[in-house]
Amino acid sequence: MAFQRSHRLNLLRLVVLLLVALAGIKFLFRDSFTLELHKHVSKDSGFWGDTGDIVQDIIPQSQVLEVPAAKIMALRQKQQVPRDVSATEMRLVHLDLKGAAPRVSYLEQVFPLLSQLGANGVLIEYEDMFPFKGELEILRSPYAYSEEDIERIQQLADQYKLEVVPLVQTFGHVEFILKHEKYQHLREVERFPNSFNPHVPDTLALLKSILSQVIEKHRRSTWIHIGADEVFHLGEGIDSKNWMSHHKGDVGTMYLKHIKEVLGFLTAQYWGLQVLMWDDMLRKISVGALQESGIAKHVSPVVWFYAPDFEAEQIVPFLTKYVESGFEAVWFASAFKGTTGPAQAWTPLSYHLKNHLSWLKVMQAVPRLAPLRLQGVVLTGWQRYDHYSVLCELLPVSIPSLAICLQTLVNGGFTEDAKRKVLDVLGLESVQLEQSTCEGRGVFPGVEIYHMVEQVNGHLKESILKALEEESAIKGWFSSYHRKRQFGNPRNMESFGSKVLKLHEDWESFVRDLRAQLERIYFPDTVEEWMEENVNPYLDQLRDLVRDYRAIIRLNGRPKAT
Repeated sequence: MAFQRSHRLNLLRLVVLLLVALAGIKFLFRDSFTLELHKHVSKDSGFWGDTGDIVQDIIPQSQVLEVPAAKIMALRQKQQVPRDVSATEMRLVHLDLKGAAPRVSYLEQVFPLLSQLGANGVLIEYEDMFPFKGELEILRSPYAYSEEDIERIQQLADQYKLEVVPLVQTFGHVEFILKHEKYQHLREVERFPNSFNPHVPDTLALLKSILSQVIEKHRRSTWIHIGADEVFHLGEGIDSKNWMSHHKGDVGTMYLKHIKEVLGFLTAQYWGLQVLMWDDMLRKISVGALQESGIAKHVSPVVWFYAPDFEAEQIVPFLTKYVESGFEAVWFASAFKGTTGPAQAWTPLSYHLKNHLSWLKVMQAVPRLAPLRLQGVVLTGWQRYDHYSVLCELLPVSIPSLAICLQTLVNGGFTEDAKRKVLDVLGLESVQLEQSTCEGRGVFPGVEIYHMVEQVNGHLKESILKALEEESAIKGWFSSYHRKRQFGNPRNMESFGSKVLKLHEDWESFVRDLRAQLERIYFPDTVEEWMEENVNPYLDQLRDLVRDYRAIIRLNGRPKAT
């Protein structure tokens, strides 16, 4: 009996050890298992018939184990870190990295703030900041994030319950790709690098490679955004004109054909991955064409509108069209920065608050459009209007606006509770919406840059231009000297000169501190670009003025050499 009991205990221990080992193996390989689930899809799940260039399974189709879709989704959900995805909608904060991409150390400070203010996701538009490799390495910025950085960003998102949604432009706004000589043959119009030629086979092949690399590094993500907005010059290329002539089609039909190909690849290769796209190009296409394309089953449009004051009636026709076209869900896109001018340096608070208040009115109209449902809101924060444009407001400067806009969505308006939350979280005493100013030192990430940019925006230009207005006095002294052999009033010159020297000294000291703060958050190219756009045009004039004054002093009453 003792021997049998001992034997049973040994067997039990062995079973427990095996279970622990299996659990460990499952934990270690959970991400690769999820990715493989996306890839191994049966032929029957094709998108509009032929699935295109799908890698065939080595196992014969007849021997593939059929797993119920519900069970696959359950497995997928078990491997996701639980997030605060409410039954109402997602609130994604857009990080536009095609300009002024922050260091990951700054995102470590920003992500907990986003979560605290009511965001439950981030839409990351990497562009050339993604660590592309192999044939695509040419697309990388010299300051692109590393693979470790991408993983760290996702760890931070998991920690603060933020869904990461990568955005990959797949039709327009692809200057970062088509500017390279290697890909110039893929341009719709040879002169312009902003839009793909959808008829060249290499276009889709390149997009498959780009999408695959991004998705491979975002195995936890439930959504991907394929951009597809503002496809400028589409239909103007020779290939497009020939296609439309032979197929009796129009630009809309041609646009949908390319979108179908992109969606077909994603649907076939990454089962269960939900797809978003900007809606502006869809607005121009007929309901019949949208229905015939069938894209409504595989993508959700993100309806964007950034004006401060608009009525629900301006948006409802688009939504009605999407219901009739077969879309089941839509997203809305507001803006907390980057929509009030390509070179805007200071964020207008009232403007962006009004934009969100207008969107709240649209949200109230959505229930009338059943079965259409609102799935989420993207708070866009544009950093450039396009790849070649100058920088808009920096993220630290826009955090008060972001906080106000997020809390407005959470509370259904900029209520007293919303205002109190903003002030408490940001460490401010008050917010002046119309003046776009905040009182108080603040405790939010990058608050030093916020206050220093406020000085640049409000005082640098004004003080230097005032000094330049007095420069005419110096020119007058030179003219008077040559005419009358006298220098005018030396005391006036000395007073003016001392003011200019003090002004120059103060601003040079300030700018050194500003540069040091910028370098803590941004890479060198961003620091140089922002200084060149916002500081140097004025400070250089002051430097020239100081140089001229010192030249006058050196003359010591003698005429200038001819």
